[in-house]
Amino acid sequence: MANKRRWVRALGLGLGALVLLVAAALATGLFLAERRMARQVDVPVQPVAYRTDAASVERGRYLFSSRGCVDCHGANGAGRTFVDDGGLTIAGPNITTGPGGVVGAYQPVDWVRSIRHGVNPTGRALMVMPSEDYNRFTDDDLAALVAYIRSLPPANGRGAVVRLPLPVKAMYGFGLIPDAASRIDHSRPPQPPVPEGVTLAHGQYVANMCLGCHGEGLRGGKIPGGPPDWPPAADLRPGPGGAMARYPDPESLIAMFRSGKRPDGSAVQVMPFGSLGQMSETDLRALYLYLKALPGRG
Repeated sequence: MANKRRWVRALGLGLGALVLLVAAALATGLFLAERRMARQVDVPVQPVAYRTDAASVERGRYLFSSRGCVDCHGANGAGRTFVDDGGLTIAGPNITTGPGGVVGAYQPVDWVRSIRHGVNPTGRALMVMPSEDYNRFTDDDLAALVAYIRSLPPANGRGAVVRLPLPVKAMYGFGLIPDAASRIDHSRPPQPPVPEGVTLAHGQYVANMCLGCHGEGLRGGKIPGGPPDWPPAADLRPGPGGAMARYPDPESLIAMFRSGKRPDGSAVQVMPFGSLGQMSETDLRALYLYLKALPGRG
């Protein structure tokens, strides 16, 4: 009996110590998260001049509708809640000049810093801006995107909303969940212009929009910062077991982008088809050409 009491006491002490360790780790992670959110990210950038010509605005409209901007900011730019999963809520901000908009005082350099580097005008990292996908925009495309956003009619909206469950926020504090600013090579020069066409070079340029989820080399895996129930991003390299094995020709890939379904009829999870479905046939054929030319799995 005495041995049993000692065993129960030891178990209770062990559980108590474990609870204290977990609580201490959580508190430390939350403290570090606040520090990370408030950190200053020094990014020297060159401004890209404003444009207002019709061709730039139209190119910007296409990029806004096909490169994920509508999924976070809404079709009218007034903001949109795109993750609402229990304690995790993420909403993109209003990026019009209307009430609640966050870009009213933006200067040319601020657009470059926010879009290309994931850093706001005060030097703080933007929590949910997928700038790793836009870091390699050419200056022409960045200027076109800004031209279209600045042409949007003022709309009512609010700033960004980021509500993280405490364990997720602690993981961010410990660096287990990176923000875009920590994943970008801020010294990378702007990409030179790429002629539009069904070419490997243009396909590689289009594939830059896939980096945020599928990673460098497009090897797939856990999506950084995604909810726990999100499936991993697919490995886009050719070869047995890779996602591209499902698509024997460009038409099959284009059909998936338009419908959100694989050739076998199963739905593709998570991918933002509201915008990806708007991609041009030229972009998708070039993307297919590039993905098929990647170094194979294994």
